[in-house]
Amino acid sequence: MRTGAQTTKAQSAAPAHSAKPRFESDGRRRAVIENIKPCVDGGRFPAKRIVGESADVEADVFTDGHDLVSAVLQYRDLGASAWKETPMRLRVNDRWVGRFVPATMGLHEFRVVAWVDRFKTWRHDLEKRAKAGQELSTELAIGAGLVDQAARRCEGDDRRTLAELARRLRSGAIALAERTTLGLSEELAALMARHADRTFAVESSPVLRVFADRPKARFSTWYELFPRSTSPDPKRHGTFGDVEARLPDIAGMGFDVLYLPPIHPIGRAFRKGKNNTTNALPDDSGSPWAIGSAEGGHKSIHPELGTMQDFERLVAAADAHGIEIALDIAYQCSPDHPYVREHPEWFRKRPDGTIQYAENPPKKYQDIYPFDFECEAWESLWAELRDVVLFWVGHGVKIFRVDNPHTKAFPFWEWMIAEVKREHPEVLFLSEAFTRPKVMYRLAKLGFTQSYTYFTWRNQPWEIEQYFTELTRTDAVDFFRPNAWPNTPDILHEYLQHGGRPAAMARLVLAATLCANYGMYGPPFELVEFTPREPGSEEYRDSEKYQRRVWDLARPGNLREFISRVNRIRRENIALQQDRTLFFHRVDNPSLVCYSKCRGDNLLLCVVNTDPHHTQWGTVDLNLDVLGLRPDQPYQVHDLLTDARYSWSGWKNVVGLDPHVCPAHVLRVGRHERDETEFEYFL
Repeated sequence: MRTGAQTTKAQSAAPAHSAKPRFESDGRRRAVIENIKPCVDGGRFPAKRIVGESADVEADVFTDGHDLVSAVLQYRDLGASAWKETPMRLRVNDRWVGRFVPATMGLHEFRVVAWVDRFKTWRHDLEKRAKAGQELSTELAIGAGLVDQAARRCEGDDRRTLAELARRLRSGAIALAERTTLGLSEELAALMARHADRTFAVESSPVLRVFADRPKARFSTWYELFPRSTSPDPKRHGTFGDVEARLPDIAGMGFDVLYLPPIHPIGRAFRKGKNNTTNALPDDSGSPWAIGSAEGGHKSIHPELGTMQDFERLVAAADAHGIEIALDIAYQCSPDHPYVREHPEWFRKRPDGTIQYAENPPKKYQDIYPFDFECEAWESLWAELRDVVLFWVGHGVKIFRVDNPHTKAFPFWEWMIAEVKREHPEVLFLSEAFTRPKVMYRLAKLGFTQSYTYFTWRNQPWEIEQYFTELTRTDAVDFFRPNAWPNTPDILHEYLQHGGRPAAMARLVLAATLCANYGMYGPPFELVEFTPREPGSEEYRDSEKYQRRVWDLARPGNLREFISRVNRIRRENIALQQDRTLFFHRVDNPSLVCYSKCRGDNLLLCVVNTDPHHTQWGTVDLNLDVLGLRPDQPYQVHDLLTDARYSWSGWKNVVGLDPHVCPAHVLRVGRHERDETEFEYFL
């Protein structure tokens, strides 16, 4: 028996390195690319941008040691074989920036390519050595070798020029100082950058995407009305012809999107009566969202509104006034919808075999059957719902407001929107999802162009600042486009109920200047008609959702002139046509909110009194760096709402706003010229 350590024959015979080492990548690729923006959920979803406008890209690019790196931004239309590229530049602290311009609507790809740049490193070291008075002949010989290598990588004039520059760098017949100047010249640097050695370049992965929408996605002004309530005769149902007659007024107020709730036949089974009663009278109109009857479903028009030809004429007439028609897409059915009879497999059944109607306990909606997106026949259901959108696209509609998308399957929206946009990238979708923030954001990532917001419930200055800072100063800006509405047919906030005309004016200014996209449920807002169904309710009394109304839009006290002025300010000031430069400034009065937007030379400063009952005074404390103003130079502010002009100076200025006169300043600021690159961070 042996004791102590024992070594087997196999162990003693094993070499120190028994196999060739394996490497997953070439270790000579030393550049690092991290934290690329825009990047939505690690590249799972495309970021949103506008066709024809710069798409800014940022990335951390660096390497080990003291070598310098170079980086380029590569981009292409989705499906294109060749990449285009543009140089990136170092901004600060290893953060590199570049930009490209999507020239077409649709999906685009981009990536960052970086490499350790030996010539740039050599040039940097040469400059330091020259300043230190060191001997440079060896360094110049090294540089000449790098230039020779570049010459072999190109053809034509560049090859001949680089070869000649390499010869001169190493020529002893040329003075050392002259060769040093040559090595540091911009001409040589530009040539070497054009023919850089990318042998060990690193490409960012995954390839990221941007969806470029048309400009209407970024800036739009919505007006909502119920076509059936446009008749001047209370005994007659409104028609598309009546809507057409209203177009000059709507365009005159400055709206460029006219949103119509569902225009389809309305079911009679379990029809809702006035003020949402469950017992409808024979002459009650029912809810337009209870879609479908013997006259047809989602591809049909309510017979009292007119024919398809009448609708197409309305679309054409709206276009002539600079207005697009937006239609409501509500994926649900009345019990009378042809789908219920023809495709019962698309609906969820209860144990007794009847179809499950919509519920939001304790509320019951017996007049609505929701689709079952998980049914066995889901593929045919999804295809038909896609075809509903394509049907209306075929009749001239390019904008859709989607009802309650958060109650439908996420995978459906991603598939359906992509299917539509593949052939019709100009189509826009507005998400009406008053739900949890993460759900709203997910819908935006899935493809919705714009989204309703919590604006209606953000009425105090601190709430407004907190919420809109989230929407414009976080990663949400890359995928979530807010559309602010002070009221909708579903939501009449108590702020409007109790604040009256001053509250309506304040909320209008806030919606129209905080958001490049905003809308209003028109007739009640114009007329300041904010009576709830009962105290504590956000429902309108005599709501148009359940009955026809006749509106006297010219009656005294209306807001038409004020609305027109606000919308004209939006059209004439490019700063208000985007959201990325929104910046809040301090005010010492908690009832006042102050913020600015800028675009190029166009700078607007807004101050709003959120107290609809009392005059409020306060001192605004402006961030002059953001505004591009000098502390030692006075500047003029022009109130675009009242045409008053004031001379201001420095950081602190006093404002006073009487809500019964005008609750807001919208100030155009005159400032000295300043290089727009200084505002790059905010743009």
